[in-house]
Amino acid sequence: MAEFRMPSLGADMEHGKVVEWLVKPGDYIHKGDLVAAVDTDKTVMDIESFEEGVLAEFLVEIGDTVSVGTPIARITATPAEQMSAPQAAPRDLEALPAVRLAPAPSVPKMASPPTSKRGVRVSPPVRHLAHALGVDVESVRGSGPNGEVSRADVETAVKGPVSEMPSTSPTAVGGGPAREQRLRSSPLARRVAAQLGIDLKDVQGTGREGAITELDVRRALGMASGMRGEAWGPAQVQPVEAPIEAAPQSGRKEPAADKASTLRQAIGSLMSRSKKEIPHYYLAGTLNLDTAMAWMQSENQRRSVSARLVPSALLLKATALAATETPEMNGYFTRGAFHPSSSVHLGVAVALRQGGLVAPALRDAEMLTLDELMVQLRALVSRARAGRLQRAEMADPTITVTNLGDLGVESVYGVIYPPQVAMVGFGKILEQPWAHNGMLGVRQAVTATLSADHRVSDGLRGARFLSRIDELLQTPEEL
Repeated sequence: MAEFRMPSLGADMEHGKVVEWLVKPGDYIHKGDLVAAVDTDKTVMDIESFEEGVLAEFLVEIGDTVSVGTPIARITATPAEQMSAPQAAPRDLEALPAVRLAPAPSVPKMASPPTSKRGVRVSPPVRHLAHALGVDVESVRGSGPNGEVSRADVETAVKGPVSEMPSTSPTAVGGGPAREQRLRSSPLARRVAAQLGIDLKDVQGTGREGAITELDVRRALGMASGMRGEAWGPAQVQPVEAPIEAAPQSGRKEPAADKASTLRQAIGSLMSRSKKEIPHYYLAGTLNLDTAMAWMQSENQRRSVSARLVPSALLLKATALAATETPEMNGYFTRGAFHPSSSVHLGVAVALRQGGLVAPALRDAEMLTLDELMVQLRALVSRARAGRLQRAEMADPTITVTNLGDLGVESVYGVIYPPQVAMVGFGKILEQPWAHNGMLGVRQAVTATLSADHRVSDGLRGARFLSRIDELLQTPEEL
């Protein structure tokens, strides 16, 4: 048995509020599966499980605010797994005399009693796959040795009922419940469908293996509205969004003014701490982007509109590569010492629609191609503004970049985000007069700034870091 605890989702996080459970008691959870959505005062993030097993019970309710490290759910092994290891019981006899009775209370929580599974031969990996796909292994005919259920048998059992669903008459009562149980859908999609009165059997899934997602449910509602003769346009979006935000059980509804105020207080508190504890120093330099912009424009002519590059991708990649060569800029200062990071998890400052900002990470940015960086950047910004960030994206940044050039700002000096030790700022790309070899011309350039921690580096190392970014941008084809 393991306790799932409220994780730390940032250096400034002391507590979190559970705003949505993405699973339910009895669900089988793998490591990395999303379990809950948590409000950290700055944004709402999805948190994943570090344990594997069956979710036995919730220890907090939606809307409860608890401190970091507080148990919020309990995860247990399946009854079959508990019975498969009886040799572990004698070691605990002194501390737990009734340990043999422990599996009994968890049996009613499972869809099938353990005694009904004793005749089914199935390996643990295949059993885990069946749990994940919603397949009852008792109903699967095994094709392996001695009737053992194989991975192929489980996958075939999933595909069979799904392909038969469209041809089945809606009046057929006997097959309905079984098909509904095997209909693949996310917990959030089921919750939204229940709130909107949508029958999942009428929804076409676009997720993995045909699974129904929240977007599929909303799209189905929009199609139903269109069939009733409603006009497509802004008015049609309202019925889709309003029920979800207004649902009292979701726990997400909060006055916009209060949320913005809480977010601003959290940011202000962290920045005050940063300025008090971190001895900042600041540098600025002008980067020549003539070569980089010419290469990018030439490259984009060969690409489709959706695959074209933007200047931010070049600036981010150059920063990540320069950080690998200047380790004093990439890492954390904790417990009185600097801890450099072997990977560059590049934090990207994202402005939120309700005000404030967050800085989630592009993980291993130095290893990404420009195309991969573009795809991940779009997805990261979209999730940040939708409040669907994951724990690692907020907890892992090793250096942060902020860019206000789109708003016309020529230079920006950031405040370091603890426990990081550096922040890079980029301004607007401008055509500037440029003297070279006694000749005066016009080139595209951008002002780059560096805010760094004097406990870890000095102006010399900071200057080399900015200079290296400039050098990398002169060979953009190698980024």
